Amino acid sequence: MSGPPGPGTDTGPGDDGLIIARSLEQPELFALLYDRYAPDIHRYAARRLGEQAADDITADTFLTAFRVRARYDTTRAAARPWLYGIAAHLIGKQRRKEVRGLRALARTGHDPVAAGWVDDTADRVADRAPLADALAALSAADRHVLLLVAWADLTYQDVAEALGIPVGTVRSRLNRARRKVRAALGADPAFVSDMAEVARP
Repeated sequence: MSGPPGPGTDTGPGDDGLIIARSLEQPELFALLYDRYAPDIHRYAARRLGEQAADDITADTFLTAFRVRARYDTTRAAARPWLYGIAAHLIGKQRRKEVRGLRALARTGHDPVAAGWVDDTADRVADRAPLADALAALSAADRHVLLLVAWADLTYQDVAEALGIPVGTVRSRLNRARRKVRAALGADPAFVSDMAEVARP
């Protein structure tokens, strides 16, 4: 999935649908999407499962996307939500690993997987124990929605597209997840400031 685009190919911002459509005839064009989005997908996967797993999740996300690209709705100019949806599905298959890592971080203050989404200093890791516990306690569906908004910075509509659910379901899952996380973190300013994105109305 590498190589230069063909002559006359317009690859400016916002034309992911066009790139995917053209990649059906020129498969090498799909590499443009990898170059555009792989760093973001890798960063998101690393925060959820750790660096090592993120390599596999990123590779599998783009491999899957390449294989099913003929089914992509090319009227959607941005492929970012679609790619995050594939990544979320792959991460969901490892939900036990994610929860195990979060529980270990909550219990001991350190875990080589869960610690991937916090700063490296011991004090910072220990400070995230209540947050890790709160995230681990969420259902997989609620955790997906919450973290796609907070860590991937997707809009409600983007999350709906990514997960193939109505926007109303995104809102209800997000509200439920926020209530649970806020209740778990309480009013401790050390956590409220760190969860600003998650807790925004």
